Amino acid sequence: MNAITRHGMGPRLSEAAVFNGVVYLAGMVPESGATDIRGQTADVLAQVDQHLAVCGSDKSLILRAQIFLADIVDIVAMNEVWDAWVAPGHAPPRATVQAALADPGMKIEIVVTAAQRQG
Repeated sequence: MNAITRHGMGPRLSEAAVFNGVVYLAGMVPESGATDIRGQTADVLAQVDQHLAVCGSDKSLILRAQIFLADIVDIVAMNEVWDAWVAPGHAPPRATVQAALADPGMKIEIVVTAAQRQG
């Protein structure tokens, strides 16, 4: 049986887990101090890039993305940042919903599942 590899493990959660060539990221939330949706989205997507790289993957290998917005009115501005970031020709399946987030200052949280690079 294949082992689960966990990255960025803390007492409550891991930032990522890898099993059978699939990378599962925890919900990534803004950490840079940005207060606008564009800045928070760019921050979260940079974290996604970083965590995927640590796990042997990248944004072109995303299998699914789930985006949670504190206010769905932010979808247009968030999409501008997302569209500039997503790997051309590799737009993943995605769901975007409005949700109450853990911290009132957070406007976005993104969960990603991706394949690892082959070889």
